[in-house]
Parts: sequence; structure tokens; C-alpha cells
Amino acid sequence: MTKNGQHNNLAGKIINKILITQPRPDSEKSPYFELAKKYNVSLDFHPFIRVEGVPAKDFRKQKIEIANYSAVIFTSRNAIDHFFRICEEMKVSVSQDTKYFCITEAVALYLQKFILYRKRKVFYGADGSNKSLFDVINKHKENEKFLYPCSESLDNEITSWLKNHNCEFATPVLYKTVSNDITAILKVEYDIICFFTPSGVKSLLENLPKYKQNGTLLGAFGTNTVRAIEEAGLTLHIKAPEPQAPSMVAALERYLVSLKK
Repeated sequence: MTKNGQHNNLAGKIINKILITQPRPDSEKSPYFELAKKYNVSLDFHPFIRVEGVPAKDFRKQKIEIANYSAVIFTSRNAIDHFFRICEEMKVSVSQDTKYFCITEAVALYLQKFILYRKRKVFYGADGSNKSLFDVINKHKENEKFLYPCSESLDNEITSWLKNHNCEFATPVLYKTVSNDITAILKVEYDIICFFTPSGVKSLLENLPKYKQNGTLLGAFGTNTVRAIEEAGLTLHIKAPEPQAPSMVAALERYLVSLKK
């Protein structure tokens, strides 16, 4: 694999069908559709997982007092949705002074659905990696108590970093990811399959334990998804976010262009 996560020996490979393991975008103006038109490829959207919220009564058993924490770490929109859902269900009012640390700018901007963005303290990593998130937290971690809302498939890299840096933190489990039945989808031969979460990779292997790539190219968004693909013994071809490819669409475009060279 080359440094930018792309193979050089696939020049000339024809790409016709791409599977995006997420729901179809609501807007016809989505950059995915522009990409499909520009490169004459067919895009299918099918989520490999669904997210189910943990009910407030189960959350109470975790004995975590949200109001006692001064900062929240968000690595996904799901985490934001379920954090504010639980706050509403439990009638917890979140302090105006709460700081929010987000994995990417896109996740940070999603907070606007729930808070007055300008009045709050919102920070995000430069490139979507855990390292850039840690760099931001490191500058502000003095005297903060962190909540890291998560699913039951916890990302240990973040919790390890918080432990190693003597941060006070709690990991409320607010939602869980459940694998969808995707066996019918995987009977279609796709040239590229794009993953966005480690749970999506897990769903693939739960549905098809003996999955073989057989020439299918795999794309991954985010450090943890990249790791999940590599740990599954699969070969990764397309990687985002990267400096030249901040989104999966940008990474796909870069890849399609490289095949023509």
C-alpha cells in the first residue's frame, strides 16, 4: 500500500458499482450523486448497522450524574443525538459553560441542532484522527471532568489516553449498534464497499463469517474503521479523512482519478 492508503497496482481497473454502507442522503444535491454522475458509476446506499438508544431507566443504573461533568467528548452524530435525548428524558439541563470536544468539524457543527453554537465552547480535531482530538483536549484538560458518551462497543484508544493523562472521566453507554441483515445486499458484486464505523465491518463479518474480498476494493472513514478492516485481515484501498481527502466522497474521487492515470 502506498503512503496515502492506495494501491498502485490497480491502474486501469474499471469501477462500475460502489456500495456506501450508510443511509441514502436526503438531498439530491449530495456530493455523492455529483460523483456518480461525473465518473459514471452506480452508487447503492445500504446501512450495515442500526443504532438503538439505551432507555433512561437503563442509563440510571450506570449511576453517572451528567450535571457533575464540565466537558463532553463526541466522536459521532449518534453520540450527540443520544446524549441530548437522555438529558431531555431525565430533565437534566446542560450548563452553558459545558465544553464540547468533537472528532471532526462536521460532528461539531451538528451540535447546532441542540445548542447555541457561538455561545458555547466547541473544539474539534484538525484532521479527524484521534491524535488531533487529543491535541485539542490536551490544551484544555486542566480542571475538566469529561463525559465520553458511547455505544457498548467502546473505543479504548480514547479512554486509554484519558487514563494516561490523569483525566477524570466517565463513559455513559447511551446507545448500541445492531447489525442489519445484509446477506441479500452482498450477493451483488460491488467494485468498492465503503465503511464508516468499526460496527459496519463487524456487521459484514457477522453476516458473512467467511467473507473473501475477491478483488473488491474497501474504503474506510476514520482511524478506528481503518483499524477494524486491518484487524479483520482485509485489504484497505481507500482511506479518509486525509489532508487531500477530508471526506469519503473526496477520497473516492481521488481514487477514481488515480485509476485513470
